[in-house]
Amino acid sequence: MPRRDWKKTLGWTDTHTEEMRYAAYAYVRQGKYDVALPIFEALAVLEPESVYDLQMLGAVYVQLNQPLKAIKCLDQALQIDADHSPTLLNLTKAFFMAGRVDDGIRLARILQNDKDPYIAGNAAALILCYSR
Repeated sequence: MPRRDWKKTLGWTDTHTEEMRYAAYAYVRQGKYDVALPIFEALAVLEPESVYDLQMLGAVYVQLNQPLKAIKCLDQALQIDADHSPTLLNLTKAFFMAGRVDDGIRLARILQNDKDPYIAGNAAALILCYSR
């Protein structure tokens, strides 16, 4: 069954979803993850191919200590863009939170060589925290 185009059904434009996205991101920046969550959930339905929205939804789930939901969203984002370092870093964190330490270590070892020092540094720190 084809997916329903909710934006078209609602008569929404890209401007509507952009405004939602800005609001949700503002709540994330304030640490109000519980407020951002339903907005990013709605965006994931309205624009299911948006890597940004899926990645942010997964990141919010990580912050809310819901690693299994995070993994699902982050996997969806990676199916669209398999080489997105922030998504991979959040997936690494979700793996550790879910008790999948070997998967987390494996991914963190790859990310510690990332060209972005923030990603590489976080990956290296996670390896130090979770190595046995």
